[in-house]
Amino acid sequence: MVDTWLVIVLVVLALLTGAGLGFYFSQRFTKKYLKENPPVSEKMIRLMFQQMGRKPSEKQVREIVRSMSGE
Repeated sequence: MVDTWLVIVLVVLALLTGAGLGFYFSQRFTKKYLKENPPVSEKMIRLMFQQMGRKPSEKQVREIVRSMSGE
């Protein structure tokens, strides 16, 4: 009887620990990946401006990149 409850408690603790660690490491991996491979690069921003018929200044490009990175 006691052994059954001990097994159940250990399984639940193992599942909670695994879920917590999985969440932590997946979040860390995703942040690192997005930092190294941003979804929109400076080159893409310049290309979008050119398609709209505008020549962006370096300051405008930097502001857009900064605003998209969440800083």
